[in-house]
Amino acid sequence: MKFVAFERAKQGTGASRRLRNVGKTPGIVYGGSGQPQLIELDHNALFHALKKEAFHSSILEMELAGQTSKVLLRDVQYHPYKAQIVHVDFQRVDANTRLHMKVPLHYKGEEESTAVKLDHCLVNHVMNELDVSCLPADLPEFIEVDLSGLKKGTSLHLADIALPKGVKAVTHGKPNPVLVAVVTPAAEESAEAAAAAAPAPAADAKGGKAAAKPAAKAPAKK
Repeated sequence: MKFVAFERAKQGTGASRRLRNVGKTPGIVYGGSGQPQLIELDHNALFHALKKEAFHSSILEMELAGQTSKVLLRDVQYHPYKAQIVHVDFQRVDANTRLHMKVPLHYKGEEESTAVKLDHCLVNHVMNELDVSCLPADLPEFIEVDLSGLKKGTSLHLADIALPKGVKAVTHGKPNPVLVAVVTPAAEESAEAAAAAAPAPAADAKGGKAAAKPAAKAPAKK
């Protein structure tokens, strides 16, 4: 995706407030071999760009002063109650340096799985994005995960999926986290629990079921 930024000469709270009043958003670009650079962007164009998933998870082309450079969106600050972007941060991308990025997980095929189609289980998406490490050229816009093989009583772990070439998952101490869990419907769980809790019929001395006692007769009237 491509966007246009403009050089920003002034900084400080007052200067940033004046920019917002005229429909601009202050920002900064840092990292790489260059010095941090102050920028400003058209607020409405940025607001609509931020609604797109790819703007958050892919390498962007920033046009600034007639030159195009590759950057990543790193931080967005919103006004606490207005529909307004207060500040935005971008990081320059070095083609030879590995980067860390959160990539969305796109799940498909769960409706065709036996867990959903036959056993009417619920599929809980435990993780909707994955932290990855890769070179900029290998960064995927998203990672597609096929759930058509899900079965009742199972879970899908990170080790069960194939990551794109050159991409490594960053799990922060969890070697094989759960991505998706299959949950049995509550009604079925209640029925199974009730069946397990029901007492077994008592047996008589001969090993058969206990016979029902005859009802007591009422006393005869005189």
